[in-house]
Amino acid sequence: MSTLTDEERNLVRLDVAGPIAVITNNRPEKHNAMSDEMDRRLWEVLTEVHELPGLRAIVWRGEGKSFSSGRDTGQIGVRVEDISDLEFIERGHRPTQMFLTMPCPIICALKGWVIGGAFERALLCDIRVATVGTRMMLPEVVHGVIPDSGGVARLFQMAGHGLAADLALTGRVMTAEEALGHGVVSRLVADDAELDAVTMQIADKIAAAPAFTVKMARRTLFSLGAAEVQRSIAEEAVAQSMVFASDDYAEMKAARTEGRDPVYRKR
Repeated sequence: MSTLTDEERNLVRLDVAGPIAVITNNRPEKHNAMSDEMDRRLWEVLTEVHELPGLRAIVWRGEGKSFSSGRDTGQIGVRVEDISDLEFIERGHRPTQMFLTMPCPIICALKGWVIGGAFERALLCDIRVATVGTRMMLPEVVHGVIPDSGGVARLFQMAGHGLAADLALTGRVMTAEEALGHGVVSRLVADDAELDAVTMQIADKIAAAPAFTVKMARRTLFSLGAAEVQRSIAEEAVAQSMVFASDDYAEMKAARTEGRDPVYRKR
């Protein structure tokens, strides 16, 4: 049974119509920035979807102007539990991997900003459709940390080392048009209305196909790359915990607080 309040449950909506589920990020006033409460609700929704009988396709979308602007910056660095960095990261990784184990395909409807962990989670899904003007980025390095949800591994598989390195090491913005050229999104549409229509058309088409055939097709796709993504997620957990404990990360935070240039020691 959910321990979330009604307000928290509304942060991520779940609507099911026959064989199709629609998951909606619903914090439009914050460009769907992911707070702790929103994450908990998303994990609750994904758990519920895993257990729905007869489900054939999932659409994941965002209310308002953006799919998600990533982590809520007001909660960055806030932690109340007395646990290690590694435990904290691995705890988040366990529900994240539900994106890889969904019983049916997930189609992501991307628009506006798609940043950081939200972008990585979208990369773990099956199909991505974006509107013209969508902007995607992995800005973690600018904040002294690394992407740690498997998205870099997916980018590597989709577009190769060059693009994965460019985005992960610079934090730059990638446009929807560039993402289409690299195969990160498979379709580009004009506006939000067309985005919702096209993603639902894809879901309807998948839901109308023979269920066992779709299952076997996804099983084959899973075998081609999911093990490497899971291995990468485990490696990222260790690497990120080492980053949090590093002298350079502490120096970056101190330099920003003191308004000076950082002096890094590569450790």
